[in-house]
Amino acid sequence: MDHYIVSARKYRPSTFDSVVGQKALTSTLRNAIASGRLAHSYLFCGSRGVGKTSCARIFAKTINCLNPTPNGEACNECDSCRAFNAGNSMNIIELDAASNNGVDSIRELVDQVQVPPSMGKYRVFIVDEVHMLSSAAFNAFLKTLEEPPSYVIFILATTEKHKIIPTILSRCQIYDFNRITVRDIIEHLAHVAQSEGFTAEPAALNVIARKADGAMRDALSIFDQVAASSRGNITYQSAIDNLNVLDHRYYDRLLDCFLGSKVLESWLVYKEIRDHGFDSHTLVTGLADYFRDLMVALDPSTICLLEADDEARAAMQTAASKCHPEFIYRAMNLCNEADLNYRTASNKQFLVELTLAKICQLSSPSPDEKRGGGEGQLQKIDTAATTRPAVAKESVQNVPAGSAQAPAQQAVQTQRATPAQEPATSHIVAAAPPPPQYTPQVRPAGKPRVTLAGNTPRFSISGNNPTSSPAGQGSEATSQPAVKRDTPIDTERLHAAWKEFMKANPSRHILVNTMRASFPSLTQGTTYRMMVENEKQHQEMTEALPAILKYLRETLANDLLEIAIEINQGEASPHTWNERQVLAHMIENRPILKDFIDTFGLTL
Repeated sequence: MDHYIVSARKYRPSTFDSVVGQKALTSTLRNAIASGRLAHSYLFCGSRGVGKTSCARIFAKTINCLNPTPNGEACNECDSCRAFNAGNSMNIIELDAASNNGVDSIRELVDQVQVPPSMGKYRVFIVDEVHMLSSAAFNAFLKTLEEPPSYVIFILATTEKHKIIPTILSRCQIYDFNRITVRDIIEHLAHVAQSEGFTAEPAALNVIARKADGAMRDALSIFDQVAASSRGNITYQSAIDNLNVLDHRYYDRLLDCFLGSKVLESWLVYKEIRDHGFDSHTLVTGLADYFRDLMVALDPSTICLLEADDEARAAMQTAASKCHPEFIYRAMNLCNEADLNYRTASNKQFLVELTLAKICQLSSPSPDEKRGGGEGQLQKIDTAATTRPAVAKESVQNVPAGSAQAPAQQAVQTQRATPAQEPATSHIVAAAPPPPQYTPQVRPAGKPRVTLAGNTPRFSISGNNPTSSPAGQGSEATSQPAVKRDTPIDTERLHAAWKEFMKANPSRHILVNTMRASFPSLTQGTTYRMMVENEKQHQEMTEALPAILKYLRETLANDLLEIAIEINQGEASPHTWNERQVLAHMIENRPILKDFIDTFGLTL
């Protein structure tokens, strides 16, 4: 029985032409050899398995070849080439810096530099994983690396260029190796399968190539693993079973659930995935990659970004044609949020199920467009929407028939009963005052929102910019009172309504504290003034003022009420004093307090 050699070693490149995925770099090296313009030190950088050490060996073999071919390759027939192929060449010395990273190892290397080549023109020193050298070893290597003998060439290889000191980098010609593309890996694996007499499905090779993540050595190792388990018949199913890769068909099924707003069906698919032993985080990251591939497959000009064979690209194009870009954007965002929150989530299964439900809710119920609806927010339940008109009708009937505000009240109630006309940015909740001239509409979801009708801009305490509502649209056009109300304002009722507004918005801490610290005081007519202490309070009150005025005008039945907000430019208000200012004020009014503090040695 012949000795078995793994594919990563058996099919290791031996010529520049056999190097996969580095055509530009190998062409540069061959041109340098052909023109005789060789540097004394090179640095090969790149991720694992991309051909750094292989290219270093080919380069060392070729520059010592006695009869190179016209295209810059080694002849493999001269004494130097035969010695290299047999592994006993004295002109090529390899050093593993990971296990020889001290000063003594570098000193031994420097001693060997003094020995001229016994055959050929150059002695080549290949130092692999050079970033593992210690600082002292780097410093001991600097002088030799900068001015070696004419017959010495250094080739340094590393996967982490950023760990190499700048003085080493400045002495080398730097070559950056690219990650090998999926297409190049698939072509090479097909060649290996044909050489070994294996049958391999393109879809299976695509799975192996994507799993290798740009490393040819990893791809060949995975290829051997799958070939061994399937006895040379490499199929798509054997590849995903052996490599524990989530089947692409699961994502296609989930996409159908998303586009059809089938939340429970998506959960069933998720359960099936868990039952097959896959981790939930694998689904989240895989789904994010799937949506990314859908996005690049939408446009023929960007499908080149999809690392797959032609068959897989065609299938992804078909799936992408069902989706709107906005839906994919929002789905990618939801997957990213789930990925960020996964490690800290106490119930990871619930997090994934909630994410799937949100993506399902992105699909618009409108049949004429496939755009998402609402940044992953769950859509309103239809039964709740059907109960709103009845509530609005009862509220309208409670308005006195002879009241001048009846038409406006009815328009406002009708507007609130229609979900499509509710302002999306309003977060202010106001309690209803006892006077009968203002009857707030109770919403099924909780407390009533303070909404503004007509031409008045809509504001949100949450800090969003106001948006103006066009005049004359829908029921808002009829909600503006025809006659300005001018009922005399009672200060006590004004302060009572002020407090009620604060009680109805307990979560708005800055707003409530500002309103509690400064009640409006009359300046003239129906204009009141409110003093705040800083810019933040001024900003909060300015944003909330339209909603506050709306509430107060309705409560007091006076449409002429105005409130001016000013920043206190004098001394700080007692409401904003710190502890020391409060203590100083108390001592000033009660001097005996100072003796009490001194006697007992009290401090703040």
